[in-house]
Amino acid sequence: MNKVLRLLAQAGFSLALAAAVTVFAVVGASAQQCPVTGFSSGLQLPSGVAQSPLGNLLVTENGTSAPNTGRVSIVEPGGTRRTLINGLPSGINDVGDISGPNGLLLAGRTLYVAIGSGDATVAGPIPGTELPNPQPSSPLYASILAIHFSANVEKTTDGLTLTPAHQQALAQGKKVKLGAGGDKVTVELVANFPDYAPDPLPFFADNVRHSNPYHMAAAGNLLYVTDAGMNSVRKVNLNTGAFSTLAAFAPIPNPLPFGPPVIEAVPTGIFLGGGQLLVTLFRGFPFPPGASTVVAVDVKKGTQAPFINGLSSAIDVLPVKSKGDTDYLVLELSTDLLSGQPGRLLRFETQGSAPTVIADCLVSPSAMTHNAKTRTLYVTEIFTGRVVTIPVE
Repeated sequence: MNKVLRLLAQAGFSLALAAAVTVFAVVGASAQQCPVTGFSSGLQLPSGVAQSPLGNLLVTENGTSAPNTGRVSIVEPGGTRRTLINGLPSGINDVGDISGPNGLLLAGRTLYVAIGSGDATVAGPIPGTELPNPQPSSPLYASILAIHFSANVEKTTDGLTLTPAHQQALAQGKKVKLGAGGDKVTVELVANFPDYAPDPLPFFADNVRHSNPYHMAAAGNLLYVTDAGMNSVRKVNLNTGAFSTLAAFAPIPNPLPFGPPVIEAVPTGIFLGGGQLLVTLFRGFPFPPGASTVVAVDVKKGTQAPFINGLSSAIDVLPVKSKGDTDYLVLELSTDLLSGQPGRLLRFETQGSAPTVIADCLVSPSAMTHNAKTRTLYVTEIFTGRVVTIPVE
């Protein structure tokens, strides 16, 4: 199991059903015809991707079932993988899934990495409840790390390791230097969000809600982070580490005759441009097709407005330039989670236009990045451990 299952579980999706969706999606993908080519494989639950100026992909991976095995990998233009840094915070969360590094953002030679909920909480005595973990495996869950590395490191490194002692030092506000000479990497803590917040229920007063920083966008000294657990966007001052909630997303009524009375927002992907954030709202169980959306959030006021409606389990959004105009790519985890449909990539010429389906055979897509020069889209698939390419004009 993995982080997408955690996303599904926090949205009210059972693990058994999520596993079934994976099987159905794989079968469906094999029967589909679509312009998807395998680029790299063997990744450990990849959940975020960005491209460096050197042409490499940087990919966050959740790791294995062992604690603190998250990593960032370098995937070269030929598809070969190398490790940039391993030993990043990860752990088995309250629903039994691996939770570690989520999204990443490259700014110059600094890589920002969002660390997920890990094992900061444990399952409560009642299904669907959770409690604080008295002995979490890391002090850095629900945090943002900054990794500073040179072009030489990117070209030559075979991997550096962050140890538990390093994690403790980072939690105390110290910078950590890894490697030596020209192979040196510096890691620092940007922000450490609360691992959880009280969330009392009528039948269980001690219940808590975990934080789950998911993806990021930045401008100047401000970083914007979606928190899929807290249903919010946080604003972080990169100079001071101070943070606040810019926008909170309310639940919506459940239109289906089964499931809970309301559906949580579950914000995932985020993109900043033109003074607004585009945020994908994945939506929770029972995942009615058409309920997922992209919303526009004003970066100064935090006000929200619909941007693209009628989606299904939207997990990422990315504007792309096309013939002088801006189109919008939307990545969907599945077109119908309850019936086990594969994921797809949609293209909108304007926010109100009907979409063009570019690919409808993706298996658990989690993030994307676009190379404008080669007109190639790279998509991570968390269940398959792959990066795939899709031509996007």
